[in-house]
Amino acid sequence: MTSRFGLKIIDWYIIKKFLGTYIFTILLVIAIAVMFDFNEKIDKFIKNAAPTHAIIYDYYFNFIPYFINLFSPLFIFIAVIFFTSKIADNSEIIAILSSGISFNRLMRPYMISATVISLITLGLNSFIIPNGNVKRIEFENKYVKPKKTDYASNIQLEIEPGVIMFFDRFDNSLSTGYRISLEKFDGKELVSRLTAQSIHYDSAYHWTINNYMIRNFIGLKEEISLGTKLDTTLAIIPSDLLISVYDNEQMTTPKLRSYIERQKKRGIGNIQSFEIEYHKRFSMAFAAFVLTIIGVSISARKMKGGMGLNIGLGLLLSFSYILFMQISFSFAVSGQASVFLAVWIPNFLYTLIAIWLYRYAPK
Repeated sequence: MTSRFGLKIIDWYIIKKFLGTYIFTILLVIAIAVMFDFNEKIDKFIKNAAPTHAIIYDYYFNFIPYFINLFSPLFIFIAVIFFTSKIADNSEIIAILSSGISFNRLMRPYMISATVISLITLGLNSFIIPNGNVKRIEFENKYVKPKKTDYASNIQLEIEPGVIMFFDRFDNSLSTGYRISLEKFDGKELVSRLTAQSIHYDSAYHWTINNYMIRNFIGLKEEISLGTKLDTTLAIIPSDLLISVYDNEQMTTPKLRSYIERQKKRGIGNIQSFEIEYHKRFSMAFAAFVLTIIGVSISARKMKGGMGLNIGLGLLLSFSYILFMQISFSFAVSGQASVFLAVWIPNFLYTLIAIWLYRYAPK
């Protein structure tokens, strides 16, 4: 019997079971996670006099989506393994296949559910969670543990084509850089070099250079000019110089992409964490399909010992996926592998596992 959107009643049954179990798993794990997190941080909340409304609205209202997204692969796997093992244990899958529905056709409602979860995950990752992370991280910096970066040293970047700037040190709290140089090139030839004791940022790309010396190279001649103060406009702002551990989590996907492109053009190399975050958002959305196929292929068979073995195997695979993903990320951070390869290789590997299990499952 066909229902709305060309789907049969059995399709809606599986979709409701899948998404219902997924939501139930999230609620159950989140309740435990919040309880443990609150118990761990309550001393710091009291010590730093964190307001109750800030704890609830600024921290936990934003912590929950962040945590859901972080362990989304685990929630998907548990949901698929649990409810599929249950209906397999009740011989419902045998009855479905006996009615003439193929295993490929049985996968349709699972893939529809995975698509829903994937789109929601991508939307949360791209827009909702980054905006929430701004408040969550600001709360943590103020009441839990400071993680904000206020200092940077040995910074070199290309602020525009042919113009290279170097900071020996930059203090964000004072918006001031120390022992700077600004070099202009015509092709490979150095045409001028400015050195200064300090530079101060005012606003809207306006900088004030203090105690400077400018050397202009004209052929074999050299012109030198000195000064105590020089107002200028540079196409950089302090946030371009300081990279905090959690800055990447506070940017929406469009902002993250433009930031990566801008920093690459300027020659800044320590942006691996931003590239990892960008690719991870799409990788996590794709993982919903891979883990769903693996989960169904493992748990569709009725086991003699009940569904305990399926659940145990599912948890083992899901935790191994998360562990492998974190190890792979570390290779990208250290520069031992390209960011794209490091982020996507867990999906590539588990896709091969999914294909093998899927081919074996109908037998």
